Amino acid sequence: MADGFIWYELMTHDVDKAATFYKKVAEWDIKDAGMPGIRYMIFGKDGKDVGGIMSWAEAGVPGMPSEWVGHIHTAKLDKELKAVTADGGAVIQPAQNIPGVGRFAVVLDPQKAKYLLFEPERNDTPPRLDQMAVGNVGWHELLTDDPARAFDYYSGHYGWEKDYAHDMGTMGTYQTFRTDKPSYTGGMMARKGPGMPEGIPPHWQYYITVGDIEAAQKRVIEAGGTVLLPPMDVPGGSRILQAQDDQGGHFALMQGPKS
Repeated sequence: MADGFIWYELMTHDVDKAATFYKKVAEWDIKDAGMPGIRYMIFGKDGKDVGGIMSWAEAGVPGMPSEWVGHIHTAKLDKELKAVTADGGAVIQPAQNIPGVGRFAVVLDPQKAKYLLFEPERNDTPPRLDQMAVGNVGWHELLTDDPARAFDYYSGHYGWEKDYAHDMGTMGTYQTFRTDKPSYTGGMMARKGPGMPEGIPPHWQYYITVGDIEAAQKRVIEAGGTVLLPPMDVPGGSRILQAQDDQGGHFALMQGPKS
């Protein structure tokens, strides 16, 4: 079985402010995790958890810009950390334990895109939303310098398989990938080229699924966010937008293909 993203976190400045913003925009149910000594909010839908929100101050690094990060599942964290560094990646936060939950670490891939690794403490995982369900992250997108090299890395480490390759002309190829599920899970593309903003570092971007992208755009604006890329059609029948929340955090939304 391949390993994929299983948890998402927003690292921000003001947790309560972020919870208010995304509750309105993504229509999430948000609750306090009740973790001793730390303010950690969990978001999800229909009683199923998707991710969490915490402050950079709680993490011990105040002043960092708001950032969305994703956790990739691994059954053997220590072994995987050695494999990451052996293949040219880096460990930027060593393995830490969350009592009763599991262990995690923060890493960079060989082209310096950040992601987290998570090893659950238990094998029996709680129920999850379907990938394309409203409220879940329906798409994972990597912007990097060398998409072909990036695919080889993630495929070798996590068992991902190539799916449809979309020719974007002068912007290169958009390579979609999937895990052991029949639906797409994401894509990879070059971060530099015609039509791409200057200065974007390699990074993962996570698209939150909404029921109506135009209605979601209105909610972004009403909540104090800024729309950077208005709703647009993408291959496969989905519609996407990109925006900043009211604390400057970059995020993306998508409306899945109509059935």
